[in-house]
Amino acid sequence: MKFADSHCHLTDSSFDSDRESVLERAREAPVACIVTIASDEADALEALDLACEHDDVWCSAGVHPHAVGSAGSKAELGTIRDIASHRRCVAIGETGLDYYYDNAPRAAQRRSFARHATLAGQAGLPLVVHSRSAEEDTAAVLRECAGAVQGVLHCFTGSAALMELAMEVGWYVSFTGIATFKSFDAELARMVRSDRYMIETDSPYLAPVPKRGRRNEPGLVVHVAAALARMRGESLETVAADTLRNTERFFGLAADGPSA
Repeated sequence: MKFADSHCHLTDSSFDSDRESVLERAREAPVACIVTIASDEADALEALDLACEHDDVWCSAGVHPHAVGSAGSKAELGTIRDIASHRRCVAIGETGLDYYYDNAPRAAQRRSFARHATLAGQAGLPLVVHSRSAEEDTAAVLRECAGAVQGVLHCFTGSAALMELAMEVGWYVSFTGIATFKSFDAELARMVRSDRYMIETDSPYLAPVPKRGRRNEPGLVVHVAAALARMRGESLETVAADTLRNTERFFGLAADGPSA
C-alpha cells in the first residue's frame, strides 16, 4: 500500500533544518510521490531545484493569489513559463482566488488566474487552484476552461454544487487534513467520484488529527486517507490506491529520476 501527497510546500522555511528527514519519514509512511507546490517565482525556482534532487518529488510553477500584488502584470509569468518547460515541473499553480483574506486586489487576482489558465493550456499542464470565499468567480473560470484545461480544486471545502461542476468539466478535487476535523462535511467525501479526487497535506499547514496544531509534513497524508476511507465506507487500501492512481494520472508522473 502506497500513498501520494498531491500538494505540499516543501520549500517552506519551517523545513530548512530537517527537510531530508521529512522526506525519509514520508517514504517510510510510505508516500510514493510528492508534488511540492510553488507560491511565487522565487519559490518555483526552489521547488524545481528540490524536484531535480529527488526522484519521488515533482514541482509546480505559479503565483499564489496572496502573492499577486504588484506582480499582477503580464511579466509575472516569465519565470513561471520557463520553469513550466522543465520535465520535473508537472503543473501550473498554485493560482486562483482568495476573497477571504484579500491580500491582493480581486481584479489582480482574476487577471493572474486567467493568465495561469492560459499558460496551462499552452504548456499542456494541469492547473492547481486555490479558492476561498470566491466560489462564483471560481465556477466561472471552470466553465471557461472546460475542455481546454484540466485542473484541481485543492484543499476542497467548497459546496456540493462546486464539486458537481468540477466533476462535470473533468476537474479533480483534493482533500487535506481538514477532512479529519469535526467541522468537515463528510458528504463531500461520499459524493466525489473515485476517479476524481486526490489527497494532500498542504504541509506545513493543516496538520490532521491527531497531529493538529503541529507542523504538518507529507508522511501525515496517511491520516487524511484514513479519514476519507471511514467517511466513504471503503478500505484504506482502496483510498490509497485510488488517490495514488489519480495523482499519477492528473500530473502525468513518471519515476524517471532527477534531471541532470
